[in-house]
Amino acid sequence: MTFYQTCFGGTLNFMTIGESPMSEQMPVKMRDCIMHSTLIFENISIMATDMTGKNGLQKGNAVSIMLDCSSEMEIKEIFAKLSADGNIDHPLENTFFGAILANITDKYGICWVLHFDKNKLHN
Repeated sequence: MTFYQTCFGGTLNFMTIGESPMSEQMPVKMRDCIMHSTLIFENISIMATDMTGKNGLQKGNAVSIMLDCSSEMEIKEIFAKLSADGNIDHPLENTFFGAILANITDKYGICWVLHFDKNKLHN
């Protein structure tokens, strides 16, 4: 992500697994891994993580397409459509950081991260 920041500029934020409330639930060797990073520049937001599925890094899962949804209804509708005939890697879940999040591998093998920031409702 620091490389992309040198390419695009913008503001970069990181949260390691060790800095998160999930720290105690994760193996010690993962505590320095990036749980969540966001690079924001102009009207673009790139998000990334070091976390992979239970089978680890495999060809095809090194990149996920992240959709930042505009409402809870939208994330639920997209979740239902993308997960049809695919795999739900992580179901829709309320997170400790105020978002609804899900991971799906669609029927074509594309990894998707769906995100809705509930905090936007209060801004």
